[in-house]
Amino acid sequence: MILPGAVIGFLGGGQLGRMAAFAARAMGYDVHVLDPDEDAPARAVASRFVHAPYADADAVVELARGASVLMPEIETISAEGMARAIELAPVRPGAAVLHVVQDRGRQKQWLDRHGFPLSPFVVLEREDDCRAAATRLRGACFVKTTTGGYDGRGQVRIPVPDGIPGAWRALGARPCVAEQGVELALELSVMVARTPSGRVAAFPPAANHHESGILAWSVIPAALDPTLARRARELASAIGETLGVEGLICAEMFLSTSGELLVNELAPRPHNSYHETIEGCATSQFEQAVRAVCDLPLGATDSVRPAAIANLLGELWPAEGTPPWERVLDLPETRLHLYGKRSARPGRKMGHVASTGSTPEEAVARAVAARNAVALARGVPAWDAAHWPASHP
Repeated sequence: MILPGAVIGFLGGGQLGRMAAFAARAMGYDVHVLDPDEDAPARAVASRFVHAPYADADAVVELARGASVLMPEIETISAEGMARAIELAPVRPGAAVLHVVQDRGRQKQWLDRHGFPLSPFVVLEREDDCRAAATRLRGACFVKTTTGGYDGRGQVRIPVPDGIPGAWRALGARPCVAEQGVELALELSVMVARTPSGRVAAFPPAANHHESGILAWSVIPAALDPTLARRARELASAIGETLGVEGLICAEMFLSTSGELLVNELAPRPHNSYHETIEGCATSQFEQAVRAVCDLPLGATDSVRPAAIANLLGELWPAEGTPPWERVLDLPETRLHLYGKRSARPGRKMGHVASTGSTPEEAVARAVAARNAVALARGVPAWDAAHWPASHP
């Protein structure tokens, strides 16, 4: 075990690193951070900051020299740096896990090889692969780059498989994955923590809604049939066990209209859809991350009260000044979380509002209403909380 008083080195200093660093500080750990952005959000929480690109192997080693354990906040960390750093401090979840997860094609193939349920897919590396995908897949499809791209970027939706070759070329004729679309009933995710000594704990499933490819709001617990919720937790836990995760793994899933649970993507770190665990669960995902990488006993994952978040994106910020946060803080059972980012731009995650309620539906309605109160002041379109389904068989 790595006990409080030790140093946790964060490979990445964005908002996830910042919130995890807050949790580490509250538990008595010191915090060091590596990030290429001099104004990285987690820098304000760190006693030591290494300013360097994620691909800089020497910088990763330098961070490791003063740390008891390293925790990646992002998947694009130098593989060489992690391999060298492990001689000085453990890297958790580790280079082997990041190697699988950081390439969508490799991730899909790993999931398929181990028997986890997926929508049909084809890895695209050349024109012949595109023609094979057009023959194999059915209906609307997505073509996504295997590396980079998030929040809806680096992907193209096409109505019929015949468009796969053109979508691949539009994305730069680089390695991609073509995926068959799913008739969606719900998007959900499950966060699992696993310690180096093998303890495992899964959070309740979160239900998620996206706008323009970016997570708009999320709620825990998802109002699912208990049998389906248990299946989702068991599926995510099996992924974490099979992958040998030491830390966190979030499994993003689709629930199809026919009742199938399908794995979409994996994230070996804290996840946007579990920010509401701060308000709604016995242990937040950030405290759980610290417990897991330090091989401490894991915290209880029970939902103590339904909680939801709504993301605050850069378009809510005026050219000068700040949004009218008093409109958010005046609402019942609602809290404001800002990430300390210096510049706002459309689509950039600048913070979130979190709300609790007596039901998941009430929590979502409050969080979305808080976000919309700020949007109204900026003339930005409102979001609709009515996308939240009451239940699923």
